[in-house]
Amino acid sequence: MQAPVERPSVSDVAVADVPVSDAAGNWVDRLAPAGWRPFLRLSRADRPIGTWLLLLPCWWGIGLAMIADRPRWIDLGIALACGVGAVAMRGAGCTWNDITDREFDAEVARTRSRPLPSGQVTLVGAVLWLVAQSMLGLAMLLTMNWAAVLLGVASLGLVAIYPFAKRFTWWPQVFLGLAFNWGALLAFAAHGGRLHPAAILAYVAGICWTLFYDTIYAHQDTEDDALIGVKSTARLFGEDSPRWLAGFAAASVMLLAAAVATARPDGLLARLAVTGAVAGFALHLAWQLRRFDPQDTAGLLHLFRSNRDAGLIVALFLAIAGLL
Repeated sequence: MQAPVERPSVSDVAVADVPVSDAAGNWVDRLAPAGWRPFLRLSRADRPIGTWLLLLPCWWGIGLAMIADRPRWIDLGIALACGVGAVAMRGAGCTWNDITDREFDAEVARTRSRPLPSGQVTLVGAVLWLVAQSMLGLAMLLTMNWAAVLLGVASLGLVAIYPFAKRFTWWPQVFLGLAFNWGALLAFAAHGGRLHPAAILAYVAGICWTLFYDTIYAHQDTEDDALIGVKSTARLFGEDSPRWLAGFAAASVMLLAAAVATARPDGLLARLAVTGAVAGFALHLAWQLRRFDPQDTAGLLHLFRSNRDAGLIVALFLAIAGLL
């Protein structure tokens, strides 16, 4: 009698390397070693816009600190640590988000090809990857002063809560803004060991900016979100979204202007530079508003990604003002 054939378990079978449906053809798909690809996709390394949006408020904080105080050589180290930390913590945040949302993601066409719902990464593997990224972020944080370290630890609660926000509030973008713009406070404190009204104003400006760009992003998923009961500002505002977006943009620009004024730039050239920061940011948001079309999925993603340039305009001109 023939012995029964022992079939391999799912965990013993290599899962096909499947690109994420809405991010195919990126550097991870083309260049990364095959074994690393699912984990890099879990961290959203295949779409770096989120890392930029986490990093840029940090650079705003450094620029404002340079204006309010003076440039220091340590600012270069802070900027570099923020860069590495943003990569690590954005990856950790996305991993945590996918762990908590794995059942929702399996029901949405745009997200069911992500590593967890598609089976490319196990839950245990995702948790271990989350810990590894968090440890790298902690290592970067510990290069800074204790004021920054304490602020960094305080942000963990916001990071932990955000993935659940869309289940209990129509305003999950507020929680994203609270978490993503925390770097404006942290980086300012890392410069001189204290906070300043300019940093707080920049933080609130960043929250309004996040409400602006993430509402645009959320319009891609309104139909799927309605089917599975996920809340968002895009669903809440509906056809009134252009008016709300204009309000968020105006609030962000005014708060940013208040932040740079409170930092008290010294000298004509520095004042011209901060004016360029605010004006350039305002013009970019106005450009996005003119092109906003909730029915154009590709256009919505393009507008969302363009916010890297909006934030870079501010960071660059603040750095120039600080150096001047």
